[in-house]
Amino acid sequence: MALTTIKNLDLTSSVTGTLPAANGGTGATSYSPGKVLQVINAVVSTETVVSNDTFTDTGLTASITPSSTSSKILILACCTGLGKATNNTYGKMKLLRGSTGIVENFEERLGNTSTTTANKVGGVSCTYLDSPSSTSATSYKVQIMSGNDNAYMQMGNSSSKSTMTLMEIGA
Repeated sequence: MALTTIKNLDLTSSVTGTLPAANGGTGATSYSPGKVLQVINAVVSTETVVSNDTFTDTGLTASITPSSTSSKILILACCTGLGKATNNTYGKMKLLRGSTGIVENFEERLGNTSTTTANKVGGVSCTYLDSPSSTSATSYKVQIMSGNDNAYMQMGNSSSKSTMTLMEIGA
């Protein structure tokens, strides 16, 4: 079988897609499914006090604008410096997209001692993969609530920081 040579073949107008690196291309694609496309981070270090059974804003808020309606948003939220005023107080964390609760009732018992002395107990965190199906700016926020008595986030305006990280994941 004879080898045939094709002359003057213009691949730039006839081929679509990405030219592999072995053939002079970069090997990169313009779309990266499953990859982190952007990262937004928010930090709060001011004290929040809640004293009733109503979820209260903590100031821990971040907004992200997805590049595609099929993108997912990975949310990593951590409330630290949680504390209580008296025995057997509990705190709960709620994660919202806009005004809609998407994760709720992560509960942390804020000390379970026989004393009424205020206690710091650490924190509570949440990881959630959201599908906002939007290319509009989308805001997320954390609220906390308490039962029985005052509960605190960043108790005593401590040096710890509460954080929220939003990552857009290409789908």
